[in-house]
Amino acid sequence: MKYTIPLMLVMLLTVTTNAHAIRIKDLASFEGVRDNQLIGYGLVVGLNGSGDSDQAKIQTQSVVNMLERMGITTSVNDIKIKNVAAVMVTATLPPFAKQGNRLDVLVNSIGDAKSIAGGTLVMAPLKGADNQIYAVAQGSILTNSFAFGGANSSAMKNHPTAGRVPNGALIERELPNFLIGKAILNLNLNVADFTTASRIVTAINDKFKSAVAVSNDPGSVALTIPDVYAKRPVEFVAALERLEVKPDTTSKVVLNERTGTIVMGESVRISTVAITHGSLSLIIKEAPQVSQPNPLSSAGETKVVGRTDVKVEEENRRLMVLQEGATIGDVVRALNQMGVTPRDLISILQAIKAAGALQADLSII
Repeated sequence: MKYTIPLMLVMLLTVTTNAHAIRIKDLASFEGVRDNQLIGYGLVVGLNGSGDSDQAKIQTQSVVNMLERMGITTSVNDIKIKNVAAVMVTATLPPFAKQGNRLDVLVNSIGDAKSIAGGTLVMAPLKGADNQIYAVAQGSILTNSFAFGGANSSAMKNHPTAGRVPNGALIERELPNFLIGKAILNLNLNVADFTTASRIVTAINDKFKSAVAVSNDPGSVALTIPDVYAKRPVEFVAALERLEVKPDTTSKVVLNERTGTIVMGESVRISTVAITHGSLSLIIKEAPQVSQPNPLSSAGETKVVGRTDVKVEEENRRLMVLQEGATIGDVVRALNQMGVTPRDLISILQAIKAAGALQADLSII
């Protein structure tokens, strides 16, 4: 038999000659404009016997506490329930969210409940990192799943102990408005780069015909709000975000040998280098032979005699020379002419980098 290692190749090549300009809105974000994570603890009620068991204890204590706040006195030892599950509730509070707006919330069981499908989340306060309550969640849970079973068999679809409540959280507290009373705004680049930051500064100053923007590092741009926009910061930000800038990127090659994925940017260059790559195949064949006595013979016995054929084949490949300054398109065409496989291509790129001829960062994931 022949030992081969199959490898699927998905090659993404950015070979466009001119990169398109991109809005500043997509290249950077303003300092202070960010999402905030919220978390809370709650109870899911109305389950059909699929809630936490008595061993969990946490949901029983929570139910007792809830009933006492409603004026009903009871004890943990006097109550046994299977229709309630203790859950963690999470949500994301977007910037500039106002009181009365609604958020989607995620609900996840933290006990040993079998399913929270069909249950209702009871009012659960959601807190931020500062331990302040910013929203309150309540509503019916959607899981798009089910879980049923008996003593010897069960059936389950998707994940029945996690779900969501669409528009289930009501915002009670607003985040501070970072635009109020500020004369200077900071624009943070999504990917720090000296050239991109310089181009953003140039585009902004050309737009407003003054030294509005200045950059002290490749990751941010400081903006001074012009006097004409002093009372109209939203209009200033809107006009700024629509400006288009051509970003600059670092030459990089990303290899993933597990999946055969190779991603190379258009700015990748290769110095003069000669490449040859041979393919070695090892073929092993098992051809056992059967030895048996002649018909009607009075002596002898049947035996199996093993026989193994080993053959080694190595293809001859011609030498390929890549000239200095070759683009990624030239590299791919040259390697394709050599008939390399995905695994060969990954090995060749690693060897070119080791030889110092690949003018790009090589990242192996």
